[in-house]
Amino acid sequence: MPFPLPRRRPPRSLAGQLFAMQVVLVAAVVAGCAVFAYLTDRGQAEETARRQTTATATAVARSPAVVAAIRSGDPTPVLQRYAVSLTGREGVTFVTIMAPDGTRWTHPDPAQIGRPYLGHTEEARRGRTYSETYRGTLGPSVRTVVPVYDGPGVVGLVSAGITIERISAQVRGQVTALLGMAGVALALGGAGTYVINARLRRHTHGMNAAELSRLHDYHEAALHAVREGLVMLDGQRRIALVNDGARALLGLTGRDVVGARVDELGLPASLTGALLSGGPRMDELHLTETRVLVVSTRPVVGGERRGTVVTLRDRTELQALSGELDSERAFTQALRSQAHEAANRLHTVVSLIELGRVAEAVDFATAELELAQALTDRVVDAVAEPVLAALLLGKAAEASERGVEFVLTEDSLIDDGVLPSTLPPRDLVTILGNLVDNALEAAGRGGGGGRVTVTARTGARELLLAVADSGPGIGPGDRDAVFERGWSTRGPGRGLGLALVRQAVRRGGGSIEVGPGTGAGEGARFTVRLPLGAASGTEARA
Repeated sequence: MPFPLPRRRPPRSLAGQLFAMQVVLVAAVVAGCAVFAYLTDRGQAEETARRQTTATATAVARSPAVVAAIRSGDPTPVLQRYAVSLTGREGVTFVTIMAPDGTRWTHPDPAQIGRPYLGHTEEARRGRTYSETYRGTLGPSVRTVVPVYDGPGVVGLVSAGITIERISAQVRGQVTALLGMAGVALALGGAGTYVINARLRRHTHGMNAAELSRLHDYHEAALHAVREGLVMLDGQRRIALVNDGARALLGLTGRDVVGARVDELGLPASLTGALLSGGPRMDELHLTETRVLVVSTRPVVGGERRGTVVTLRDRTELQALSGELDSERAFTQALRSQAHEAANRLHTVVSLIELGRVAEAVDFATAELELAQALTDRVVDAVAEPVLAALLLGKAAEASERGVEFVLTEDSLIDDGVLPSTLPPRDLVTILGNLVDNALEAAGRGGGGGRVTVTARTGARELLLAVADSGPGIGPGDRDAVFERGWSTRGPGRGLGLALVRQAVRRGGGSIEVGPGTGAGEGARFTVRLPLGAASGTEARA
């Protein structure tokens, strides 16, 4: 029958390990302090006893009554009463007065009178005070021997002593009080350690050191592996943690921003407001100078507000692709509309031929072909850049469908291959496509058919793109606000196109200006200048 294996006891939590270590440490410190205090008190007690016996023996040796008693033939009766009166509970244990040869004249035990003194008296006979610890008839004691002078000679000796037992009794009383204080200190230290470790256990969720180390390793690996941006803010809206993706998306690369407040980072106002807000946010669109970001925030709550977790996703390319798709969709719709118109005109030509009016059919077909071919030839001759040419042809078809006159100015000229790699076609589509779309919308609202004028030319090491319309125009007070996300005259949910235009212009190191149109209806004119060399700063003027 197999025996079940014993279950392995899980490792003690970090809080438990620290608690055990702290209790042992506190106990060791208290015990060490107690032993040190005991030894110190014992040494101080013996030193105090030595000073006390020296003072008592010296006072007795200098007493005239003692000298007078020694001169008498029988000093014991007088000196015994005097010596016994000097001993007491709080004072010395014994006072022994003896002859120079050590024969006792007094002793606490009368049976010891007349016997030789137990201890060293050589120094005292030479006239010097001498202290020692010696075992006598009353047990070990701290004693001091002092000479008694009568004139120049030593006529007697006085020994005063305190037994070690009495010294130990005093020390035991002090040690008892010390142990009581040590016990209180140990209890307070244990209680404080328990409270601290209970708090630590809550913060570490009962995990041990190995689990915390593994969690930290996983945390670091995940933080640097995630391509999306991750920012953690503390309760004071300071940067507590930021990964590499967030640094790149927010333009913080090379800066030490940990500990900095969000409003000190120089981010756009809308993005700063989103990061400082208290509530959760989900997939909000925000623009920086060069990127379109999708921002989500979620507060960290655990009994109190501890901070905010922010995730950032780059939608710049997706937004550009979306703009291109919108342009392609509009172009497709325009082609569909033109195909429908071409079918109608073809039916007209066929009907004229069937009616026998061949000459009129030829004239009608030739006029329509010349009108369509003239615009195509004008665009293709002026703009050799295929992406811009296709975009302009599509917008011209869309303008025709809307009933808006589309004009490419005579000075427009862009040769193929002159645009550098610093101006990607995607950004050019974003800039020119959004400007023409807004112009078509404004010209259509202006009434009277409307007119949109486009200028596209290169020269003086820069690319100039200008779009003017005959619409209602933009007031002087709104010429700075038109580039802000959300500004629109077409209702809520719009106002992203011009913000994307300014963003693309800044990426190309150019500038954009807005002013009044040149037509009779005033309207608005947007002028973009992009350097054909290296990007050299950004600017937006009105």
